[in-house]
Amino acid sequence: MNRMLLLIIVIYLAFGALLYLKQRSFIYFPTQAVAHKFDELTFDNAGVSTTSILLNKGQNKAIIYFGGNAENVAFTAPEIEQEFGAYSVYLVNYRGYGGSEGSPSEAELFSDALTLYDHLMLTHERVFVIGRSLGSGVASYVASQRPVEKLVLVTPFDSIQSIAQKQFPIYPMSILLKDKFNSVARAGNINSDILILAAENDTIVRRQHTDKLIVSLIDTTPEVVFIEDAGHNDISQYSTYYQSMRAFLNAR
Repeated sequence: MNRMLLLIIVIYLAFGALLYLKQRSFIYFPTQAVAHKFDELTFDNAGVSTTSILLNKGQNKAIIYFGGNAENVAFTAPEIEQEFGAYSVYLVNYRGYGGSEGSPSEAELFSDALTLYDHLMLTHERVFVIGRSLGSGVASYVASQRPVEKLVLVTPFDSIQSIAQKQFPIYPMSILLKDKFNSVARAGNINSDILILAAENDTIVRRQHTDKLIVSLIDTTPEVVFIEDAGHNDISQYSTYYQSMRAFLNAR
């Protein structure tokens, strides 16, 4: 065998092995616990405790917020508290994030999300769900398993597998990837009222991935807002972001 060809094969296999072994470090970027002034609630699921920051305690209506993969929800809390004063808002710290126990994985995040949703349905008359970026995959899963009345998806994707395949086209990501977050596959089971907020200049979740998700929502017609000039990480800095959310969540 040609030495150059052998070297290429070795490099290909070595990098493929690295992708497989380290893949969760490309998906999850756990944040550290930081000091803040807000209440916290701890929820136990199968012996693992996760924390959620609680804003505006005691409201009849609640919002569960699933953030992005590197988002420290303690830093997001002040603006959300101000924007959604009529709701008790639960900002979820995923496993391994913000002082929560455990390590993140798709299966564990989904299980924790359902546990939290089911608990809050016992204590609030209405529970809405917001998911941003990675959190859109968690939120979509919850809405496919539970009768979520209103669902907000911010910079959502069709699947992480689809995004990863575009980034690493020479590898079979359907085989290598453990955590696929396949929102498209679950979309047919979602009957919620849906608001989708997308960034015009999103270079992380490109338009085609959001469009595939929109098309797959066959049992509902989502309201879609593309925010001009916004990028993936700064979309919340545009006034349309919270204005659209408030109008959607407050509508009957």
